[in-house]
Amino acid sequence: MNNQKFNDTLLKAARGEKTDYVPCWYMRQAGRSQPEYRKLKEKYSLFEITHQPELCAYVTRLPVEQYDVDAAILYKDIMSPLPSIGVDVDIKSGIGPVISNPIRSMEDVEKLGEIDPESDVPYVLDTIKLLVNEQLSVPLIGFAGAPFTLASYMIEGGPSKNYNKTKAFMYSQPEAWFKLMDKLGTMTITYVKSQIDAGAKAVQIFDSWVGALNVADYRLFIKPIMNHIFTELREKNVPLIMFGVGASHLAQEWHDLPLDVVGLDWRMQIDEARKLGISKTVQGNLDPAILLAPWEVIEERAKAILDQGMKQPGYIFNLGHGVFPDVKVETLQKLTKFIHEYSAEKLRA
Repeated sequence: MNNQKFNDTLLKAARGEKTDYVPCWYMRQAGRSQPEYRKLKEKYSLFEITHQPELCAYVTRLPVEQYDVDAAILYKDIMSPLPSIGVDVDIKSGIGPVISNPIRSMEDVEKLGEIDPESDVPYVLDTIKLLVNEQLSVPLIGFAGAPFTLASYMIEGGPSKNYNKTKAFMYSQPEAWFKLMDKLGTMTITYVKSQIDAGAKAVQIFDSWVGALNVADYRLFIKPIMNHIFTELREKNVPLIMFGVGASHLAQEWHDLPLDVVGLDWRMQIDEARKLGISKTVQGNLDPAILLAPWEVIEERAKAILDQGMKQPGYIFNLGHGVFPDVKVETLQKLTKFIHEYSAEKLRA
């Protein structure tokens, strides 16, 4: 049992409130770079870990204990809900998600079912409840993949560098595309609401690959479903975070949505985002590759990002994408300590 006082600093920052220091967490902080996790992966696959609530809760909690970060992110994959709607997906080592029944037509879209979280993904909800019952000392962030990113895997059949099949489907079969967006949007809303009901205190939507689209196509093909998703989730009254990679050109579009936090990768500076009118809380955005550099470089870059982020309330430190497997635990421990101490001193001044 954890008897620490609950640390709600991240929730305050997400709502744009003043905080005593800048909160931080790291995408992919659970797993990959942690020796304990790598040992588990010698025995279990990702899906096998997520299907065992006690093991999954341990992996989720581990970075909070190791790094002293201000939030836990539920350990799972954006693919986790897809089998429940009829997608045959397997996560293959060194490749990523591979789907054996890719979407090719309206008929394929119409075959997709609906998710019932209580019966389809009870292990996800049980993991959340377990963490809540263990009195996790920081907010637990639930998450889901956004419709475009999920659709890109479902249409391509796996990871892609250019998303040609996805775009071709979008342009040539718009009716089927919007039907697919509606189905994935409904799944996302139901799935995320169940996470919140189980105890998640904030939610991040990962639209990892939506940066492949230009602004005009985003507005036409994606923004309506994202607006619907966030409008529905808004009813749950928890902070809502949006993030994508290589999508700086969409930051203003995200800012228009009924969400709380705009996630930035390293391609856009926070000052630049503010000049573009991004007034909501921002999250980001150290290039994760910097974590492999000497500490002096890491500190210099982190300091520059913090100085920009702290110019107004509403800032959460994070990476511009996920932690690499070869990042040392000690590096993230040192970085978290620096973020907390440096920002606390600056905010006191």
